[in-house]
Amino acid sequence: MKRRYKTLCTALLGLILFSCESLVSDLNKDPNNPTDASAEYIFTGTQIAHMAAQEGMASRLTIVWTGYGFGSFQQFGTWGQYQITAANFDDDWNLFYTGVNKNAVRALEKADQLGNRVMGGITRIIQAQNIGTVTELWGDAPFTEASDATKYPNPRFETQAELIPKLIARLNDGIADLESGIGTVGTKDIFFGGDVTKWKQVANTLKARLYVDLKQYDNAYTAATAGVSTFANSMYALHGTTASVNENANYSFLTNIRAGSITGENAYNALLLNPAKAATYRGNAKTNETARFKFYYLENGVNAPGVIEPNTLTTNASRGFFARDASFPLVTYQENILTLAEMALRAGKGFDVALAHLNTYRSFLNSGGYLHATYKVAGTYKYDPYVAADFAPGGMENKDGITASNALLREILEERYVTFYGQHLGWNDERRTRTEGLGVKLQPNNGSQLPWRFIYSQNELNSNPNSPRSAPSLFDPMAIYK
Repeated sequence: MKRRYKTLCTALLGLILFSCESLVSDLNKDPNNPTDASAEYIFTGTQIAHMAAQEGMASRLTIVWTGYGFGSFQQFGTWGQYQITAANFDDDWNLFYTGVNKNAVRALEKADQLGNRVMGGITRIIQAQNIGTVTELWGDAPFTEASDATKYPNPRFETQAELIPKLIARLNDGIADLESGIGTVGTKDIFFGGDVTKWKQVANTLKARLYVDLKQYDNAYTAATAGVSTFANSMYALHGTTASVNENANYSFLTNIRAGSITGENAYNALLLNPAKAATYRGNAKTNETARFKFYYLENGVNAPGVIEPNTLTTNASRGFFARDASFPLVTYQENILTLAEMALRAGKGFDVALAHLNTYRSFLNSGGYLHATYKVAGTYKYDPYVAADFAPGGMENKDGITASNALLREILEERYVTFYGQHLGWNDERRTRTEGLGVKLQPNNGSQLPWRFIYSQNELNSNPNSPRSAPSLFDPMAIYK
């Protein structure tokens, strides 16, 4: 599968991985742009652009804003301190809208012309995840009018209250298309080779994610029950080891483009997982996080010697989370089962139901989980099942005497945070629970405030009269996370 799309989109991937943040400059002028190509090429190109969008600022900037890493110098030294401008978001805004949404719209037109509902359904799911990420990062955003640039050259920004239900409806439409069984995509689908069951599960996990954003927890639980049911059904961006073609985008950034600019030294997540940091280590008699810490971080960095840094090792003996050919998580079993665990408590399904979901996840971790095989070393990981007494006042996971349900919720939220390393999902959770008593509580990297959002693209603000006239700043809360 790593080779299926190499020849097709070498130019696009070369563009994606060659520069730091200028991921899609002049994409619409590229002679290899698939806008007027056949449906199958536009369809695959949309998927590749989607990978690039999820692995761009959506991953890297949230790493340094969510305690997964620390911006030590160069661009991320200042951006990590919240010193960033609207112009710094131009390329990624363009990637989400020109690289992904524009091509998705064109792919849908082609699929509809062909009567290929399976292709259309998969594209609708990708489009919904793409715009869903936009609204999670930036807030109000164009969607309906962004599909027709001729009719709407200046698309209207839709509020999250009206936009997110439309994305959920788009996912339902995608599921209906898949269930029709009309059409095929085969190997042009680089994620699942056209496997309808896996795509339906992905769509339901994405529905659950959006319901969580809206804090409609009962609906989120229901959606997740039909979500990604096994690790094998997870949606990952697949990578190889060819420079500037198919290597992991974060690997390229961390080792080549801005080597050493993001470390893990004193990062909140690293402190939680590092057994050497007794005061902050989350391990206990039933939990050994040594392997996961080593999979995520290097204790003596290769690109930043002498300090902890994100693990980019790519050898036969060690392949880190950000290895050169490491797959990048997009929609996973990990997310889905942990959503079931949290939503069971929030939607009133009961303590026992929530604990059972958490223990199902711990059993998965205890079998090696999502660790690369090179880190599945006996004696370095353990996730024995919890029992109710562990969360009772005075129990292993409740030394401060809060209610058992709150102690369990706290553990689930911390597990979600640790699991979502490298993804913007961790930032979603942190902002969603920031004003609650539980959840991960970060300290600002600079000043007294934590950021709430990305800043709207300067190009969009300058060119679109329908963009917000009083553009919100980093520190203005967005509606869904207030």
